[in-house]
Amino acid sequence: MSGLPLSVDKLAQLEQRMRALGVQENDLEETFVRSGGAGGQKVNKSSSCVMLLHRPTGLRVKCQTSRQQALNRFLARRLLLDKIERRQQGFVETQRAHIEKVRRQKRKRSRRAKERMLADKARQGQKKRLRGEVTSD
Repeated sequence: MSGLPLSVDKLAQLEQRMRALGVQENDLEETFVRSGGAGGQKVNKSSSCVMLLHRPTGLRVKCQTSRQQALNRFLARRLLLDKIERRQQGFVETQRAHIEKVRRQKRKRSRRAKERMLADKARQGQKKRLRGEVTSD
């Protein structure tokens, strides 16, 4: 096998990150398929492309960056963890935004703001009343 093997340190970091995100190895469904594109006969003969499915979330990743299956397995796991992390952060952000929106809606307006809002509403109503009915000639 040409190239450098994966370092123990990098594998340990990956395992630590998986534990932090709550991803277990038995939650992953791993399949190997033949890569496509550049790489000549090597990619056409060997199944070096890695497809990962995270069963609990349904997220799927495909990695055929390298001609080495071991490196693609590592990279696929990293991509999957990135996806899971983005999804979790997005969920937290939307939840926080929703709570803040409800807080703003429930907050009592100042007297000045309330008067301004009512004046704007009255002005808009006056504009609508001045509009004539549409008649067809």
